[in-house]
Amino acid sequence: MLFLTSSLMGDNPGWGWPREHAMTLYGSYTAMAYLTPILGGYIADRFIGYRWATIWGAFLMTLGHASMAIETNQSFLYLGLVLLVLGIGLFKPNMTSILSEMYKKYPEKKDGAYTIFYMGVNSGAFLGMILCGYLGESVGWSYGFGLAGIFMLVGLLQFYFTQGIFGSIGLKPKKQAALETVAESPEAIVAEAGNDIDRVKKNPFSRFEVLITIFISVVSLVWVVNDPVSKITSSNVFNFSVGSMDGSNFAILVTLALFVFLLIKRIAQYEPLLRDRMIVIVVLAFITIFFWASFEQAGGSMTIFAKDYTDRVLEGNGKTMFNIANTLITVVPMLIISYVLVKLFGQTFKKYALGNIILTVGFILIWVLVIMMLASQYKDDKPEVPASWFGSLNALFIISLGPLVSKLWESRFNPPATIKNGIGMILLGIGFAALAFGASGIPPGAKVASVSMMWLVLAYLFHTLGELFISPVGLSYVSKLVPGRMIGIMFGIWYLAIAIGNKLAGSMGGKIDEITAKYSMQDFFLIFTLIPMGLGVLIMLLTPVVKRLMHGVR
Repeated sequence: MLFLTSSLMGDNPGWGWPREHAMTLYGSYTAMAYLTPILGGYIADRFIGYRWATIWGAFLMTLGHASMAIETNQSFLYLGLVLLVLGIGLFKPNMTSILSEMYKKYPEKKDGAYTIFYMGVNSGAFLGMILCGYLGESVGWSYGFGLAGIFMLVGLLQFYFTQGIFGSIGLKPKKQAALETVAESPEAIVAEAGNDIDRVKKNPFSRFEVLITIFISVVSLVWVVNDPVSKITSSNVFNFSVGSMDGSNFAILVTLALFVFLLIKRIAQYEPLLRDRMIVIVVLAFITIFFWASFEQAGGSMTIFAKDYTDRVLEGNGKTMFNIANTLITVVPMLIISYVLVKLFGQTFKKYALGNIILTVGFILIWVLVIMMLASQYKDDKPEVPASWFGSLNALFIISLGPLVSKLWESRFNPPATIKNGIGMILLGIGFAALAFGASGIPPGAKVASVSMMWLVLAYLFHTLGELFISPVGLSYVSKLVPGRMIGIMFGIWYLAIAIGNKLAGSMGGKIDEITAKYSMQDFFLIFTLIPMGLGVLIMLLTPVVKRLMHGVR
């Protein structure tokens, strides 16, 4: 977003795109990044196994970042996004599948393993945002994009040369029949659906339903790609109108109507207990759409707010306090990770020397970049906080607050899913309320302003708390509410909900100039305050109804 919307002129020129065009591309990219894992999981299960799917995914992502580094040519940036979307599809679902297989015989250790994995993911998110953002904004956009590719390559090589540590885990694709036998024994089926076993086991898609599914999939994918293309260029697949409605809106509304029809039809065909539980998943997925539509403003309108409407120049005591805080939040996690890696090397170096050496080189490079970044921060008499720095706060707050929220769920205060979702949506709204209050002095139509950084920091804090209440909970309830044989398709629907939310984030965020010109920046953020809060209250009021529909699942 920063690169696309930066001026064509200056020391570090971007592409000078209108914000709406950049947001549309951003929304389509993030939506596709949540759709391809559905296909990537299928490919791994049926054909190549988790491990090779992870390796090929990492390889495609490396090529994607390398392609984006050639940002002077638009074709290479688009190619890079395509490669990233395909790579994420193979990489994202299968890393966690490997982890799940590793601890299959040790369920008591799985929570700890996932906690370590979750911390590792967010450490990467934090360091990636800080270092790639620093190079991109301070040195050149190509360096920021390229650095991501270098670290993806380091990760790929380290994974490849130490994969022997997994034994045979993830090498061969799963046999579907075996999966179904393990996931759904006759006893489990009876427990789920009483004596009406056949109706749970035999509910195949009719030819009519298959045709509708294909139509929905094709039109939706074409629409997601066509949306940014039609705005950025003169090409438009849906170049027609139906009455006063343009072809693009008509196509997506018809597709949405067919999807709702198909969903209702399919759910109605199941026996009452399973049907009720699937309704709960649909309700939670509906809330998830609006959560991500608001939360993913972080990479869009909130990044624009950080770049153009936030006072990021620090002097005097403010500069000193920021320098100290930024040093601590960067160096302390690096010291902890380095200590963990030293302990790891002590146990694995003899058997996996090359992989450990590659990882060591990668972390030495990270340390060099961290020292360079901090040195330039202290050297500058009037430093400007990079706009990308604020994007690292989400990962930082997850690392800091994640264990506390996890402990909360282990205590006596472990509310139902609807209460967790409701509180999460309200916390999300509070974050946008902070931005709305901070933007209250910005006149309508203003292209720049100097709002205090405090409001953005508060927004990211409350948004992260909201994420911790909502995001980890959803997939857990999907796995609890449906039989093992149906988990794959319900996870697909869940990721589809997230993809729709991400696309909506781009579309809604793209209206920032239109809304701020007609009303104000405060009104723009109030939209994202009131809708999540309203939905949060609604889902909490539905708790008794949802509890009955879950039929004993907690």
